[in-house]
Amino acid sequence: MLTGQGSRRVDPLSLHAVTLGAFFAAAAAPTPLYRIYQETLALSPVFVTLVFAVYAVALLKALLVAGSLSDHLGRRPVIAGALVLEAAAMGLFLLVGHGAAWLVVARIVQGLATGIAAASLGAALVDVDRTRGPIVNAVAPLAGMALGALGTSALIQYAPLPLHLVYGLLLCTFAGLALAIWRIPESAATRPGALASLKPRMAVPARIRRPLALVTPINLANWTLGGFYLSLVPSVVAAATGSRAPLTGGAVVTALMVAGAVSVLLRRGRAPRDNLTFGVLATALGVVLVAAGIHLASVPLLILGTLVTGCGFGASFLGCLGTIMPPAEPDERAGLLAAFYVQSYLAFSLPAVGAGFLARSLGYATTADLYAGVILVVSVGGLAVLRARDAAPEGGTLAAPPANRPAKPRVRAVVDHVAGRLRHRGSPL
Repeated sequence: MLTGQGSRRVDPLSLHAVTLGAFFAAAAAPTPLYRIYQETLALSPVFVTLVFAVYAVALLKALLVAGSLSDHLGRRPVIAGALVLEAAAMGLFLLVGHGAAWLVVARIVQGLATGIAAASLGAALVDVDRTRGPIVNAVAPLAGMALGALGTSALIQYAPLPLHLVYGLLLCTFAGLALAIWRIPESAATRPGALASLKPRMAVPARIRRPLALVTPINLANWTLGGFYLSLVPSVVAAATGSRAPLTGGAVVTALMVAGAVSVLLRRGRAPRDNLTFGVLATALGVVLVAAGIHLASVPLLILGTLVTGCGFGASFLGCLGTIMPPAEPDERAGLLAAFYVQSYLAFSLPAVGAGFLARSLGYATTADLYAGVILVVSVGGLAVLRARDAAPEGGTLAAPPANRPAKPRVRAVVDHVAGRLRHRGSPL
């Protein structure tokens, strides 16, 4: 937009949305390259999943330690620091050809940068637009990962320097964004206590332990599925279909993210229990279709199953947050969200390492079958228990607000509680 002096200014909401999407596009960029790394660097599936896991652990640590740092130092300095750190990670990726250790170091640095950025950008988006900001927080990471997976696949297949070009382009992108961030006004006042804010805080209020316990199986299954897709699915697709085209595996991963983003947009007004029911059933159907696609070596069936699975992924995430967050008091929400993220990221990373061991000994197709079976049993079983407890006369509604507070529409409750004062970190992916 234009200022009164005629100089061109950057729209803060658009810049923050693009920046958040860029971080998650970079996070997904290595996924189509994992199979090439395995072939060129003689890496095992276990090593690949360990590389994926260290990124997730580093991101989680950054979220817990530096999640509220921008409340004290301001949004722009923290976002700029994360952009510089991310640009450094892209430079480290350029060195991967000299040894696999650089891949581990690059992913750790990238995880730290992404965690810091997700927290500060999530807060900045809500600062500049309390209505659209939370929606961007939910959609931009998924859209970014879709673009990162598909764009990297296309560059690998059609452009030169497959192990380097995408990181060079991303490095330039983050350097440009680090300069652009200073062209927008600061949206948060600085205040003392930056060092004290670095102490991680996790707490689950007593009255929310039961709802959290009931949605835990669904949440664990959901993020286990996401971790499997972002670590091993391109290799699974190549082994099952015989297609060595990077775009094939990239398209399958992209389908999950696109469907998840669309699901979040379309179902953000539904009640948590409805989202959980829809999410689990859609995920179950999608996983069955994906397994069938693997055994039939059918790429269209794989993509169809992934689209259905992605719809379930997004709906389940909304349902879990909508169940645990609305009943929390303002001073309880940060600790509760931190505990939820720890649970989600452990499910996102640790089972993927186990999948690497299984893939090495049993093969990709058998590993995918075992993963599908576990996800089906845990998620459907969790939904059955949740519905039974929710229907019990003494149980009440899982996400019912305290008696002394009026009920709020579920979307507004999640928006206020997750994305408002809590400095919503965006999607944990």
